[in-house]
Amino acid sequence: MDTISSNLPGPTNASGTDIPMVFLRDKDSEGVMRQCLSDLSVAKAEFGTGGIDGAIAALKSRSSPRLLVVDVQGVDDPVARIRDLANVCDPETGVIAVGDLNDIGVYRALKATGVVEYFFKPLVRNLIMQACNAVLTGNTDQAPARSGNLTFVISVRGGAGGTTISSMAAWHLAESYKRRVALIDLDLQYGDAALQLDVAPSHALREALDHPERIDELFLERGVIRVGERLGLMAGLEPLDASGGLNEQSLMSLLEHMLRRYRYLFIDIPAVAAAQVLSVLHLPGTIVLVSNATLSCARDVARWRDKIGPNSAERTTLHILNKSGATAGLPPEEFARAAGAKPDIIVPYAKEIGTASRLGVRGLQKCAVLQTALAPLFRQLAGEQPAKPSKSLLRGLLG
Repeated sequence: MDTISSNLPGPTNASGTDIPMVFLRDKDSEGVMRQCLSDLSVAKAEFGTGGIDGAIAALKSRSSPRLLVVDVQGVDDPVARIRDLANVCDPETGVIAVGDLNDIGVYRALKATGVVEYFFKPLVRNLIMQACNAVLTGNTDQAPARSGNLTFVISVRGGAGGTTISSMAAWHLAESYKRRVALIDLDLQYGDAALQLDVAPSHALREALDHPERIDELFLERGVIRVGERLGLMAGLEPLDASGGLNEQSLMSLLEHMLRRYRYLFIDIPAVAAAQVLSVLHLPGTIVLVSNATLSCARDVARWRDKIGPNSAERTTLHILNKSGATAGLPPEEFARAAGAKPDIIVPYAKEIGTASRLGVRGLQKCAVLQTALAPLFRQLAGEQPAKPSKSLLRGLLG
């Protein structure tokens, strides 16, 4: 990737996320793009190669820019590839796609994924410049249709480990995948997410749920607790005698605002509270049911699967069996029979995990047993495809 700079008038972009990134496949389009940015007095931009594939590879390990231009020429399914890009790109990034297809169907499909605009080659400088200017100034006609990925984590029984898993997943995606992540702990009186992440809770979450009309960018800027460069937390520790449950409309309002700010949003919610907001659980996203291996948990996993319903194109339910092998737990076959299905992910009962948990997430991230067990969850949430077996391995399996 190369960097261009010039002595153009206007402020120089100081933040990496304010520097436009451009991934084109041909020199003619690149020349038009350079001239557009020059005319807009953009002092610095980064140009990469490889089109949209190059953009996806680059953004897996760095922050997203405000303006991103990608080339989908030669891509078999540009809509699917734009969705892959969304998995590594912050929702507020304005994406402009260019390609070689002059097809209204492709245009509409790409716009539906949330791209600001699609242009076919050869590029027209004035049109490209208008679209880039709209993104850089925040004056796009409509908000992008893309939003962050939503994941609910429900402990079917208290103490099953949902908070540990949601905190671990949020931390891992923020630190290892360099994604912009937020975690909301909806157990307002007994929640441990702030404790896990070693920060102090606040009253902002209770305020947001009681007065959703007050939620705006300034409120979230002040109310979200910064855990790291890319991880934010909303968590409270209200008095034990505090009253008030969850209101679906208030929670929905908070989620809508948060999903516009963060690429990944985790909601750690107790089972009792989740039962109060069933409509919210049917939003597009992932529901992670966390249980231990007891008979009561197996029964509750089955009940929750029945209540949530089957997986769909927009919603997936996963079951994590935690503390598998503990003395009080059922054998795997009996548990699967009682729960109605085998768990998707199994976390073993291990002394190493218990010892590491005393230090919260910072201790657990160094725990190899837990990291290995949760690796499939991290990969699925990050949008990574499982590795395909090599031909030699297939030959070995087929014998």
